[in-house]
Amino acid sequence: MRYHLAPIFCRPWLLNGLSQRLIESHYENNYGGAFRRLNAITDQLQSLDFDKTPGYVISGLKREELVALNSTLLHELYFASLGGLEGKPTETLAAALARDFGSVERWRDEFIAMANALAGGSGWVLLVYVPRDRRLINQYAADHSQTLAGGIPILALDMYEHAYHIDFGANAKAYVDAFMRNIDWSAVQARYEDASKVEPPRPLVQTEFADVPGVGAEEVKAMLDGGKHVQIVDARPKHYFSRMPDIMDGAVWRDPDRMQDWVVNCRNRNPSSFFVFTDSTSDAELPSRCEKPDSTRCT
Repeated sequence: MRYHLAPIFCRPWLLNGLSQRLIESHYENNYGGAFRRLNAITDQLQSLDFDKTPGYVISGLKREELVALNSTLLHELYFASLGGLEGKPTETLAAALARDFGSVERWRDEFIAMANALAGGSGWVLLVYVPRDRRLINQYAADHSQTLAGGIPILALDMYEHAYHIDFGANAKAYVDAFMRNIDWSAVQARYEDASKVEPPRPLVQTEFADVPGVGAEEVKAMLDGGKHVQIVDARPKHYFSRMPDIMDGAVWRDPDRMQDWVVNCRNRNPSSFFVFTDSTSDAELPSRCEKPDSTRCT
């Protein structure tokens, strides 16, 4: 597969405080250079006999492929982040930033502080939407590759020196200010709307426990912190427990093969709540009124 350059996503001659020479050099030399590296690496990988190639060669090429490919993607997002004239987030995006950061000003302060902290160094500052949490977060991306798993970047600021040295020399702070003035907030909102449609990862569903009442670990902790009398039983099979003897504070182990006997004993003590920890491979049947904490169904 051959990768191809995308047209530049902004109009450099319309930017405020970022010269056309800077943007065009960035696009042609750095973005274009990443594509040339990526295609060269791709050619090398396609020519390999993987059965005969040393592991260090394969791992080295795959690491370089990751860096080059992510560099092209992040540069495309960077250019697409530029070109706005409004100077402030759209109403929809402002509401999302206020929801996740407390206020637009708080988001801006953090984003700018992160960028200034990279002055004289290298890396990216990204505004990322995380489908699992349904929220926005600022993050660094070093070496073009360290990004949140599952996160979707919607705004990118390149803090490598090649992004600003032609216009600003070592004055990275002035470059960051110029970038913030030129953000295309309408385009950022469009990417946010697309990202927010992405469903979070599917939750773990264990059909064998579908009819068993459950409770979350945080709810159990709240009961314990509140002084509620809770009896917690670890009912993992004996052969499993003997290999993994660690047990949570306050819990006791009971043999699941004798569950009917010790359940009666526990009920006679009349605890306010009674929770049983088991594992998904156990054949023991839970008696009625026993509850299994959600977070331990796989343990």
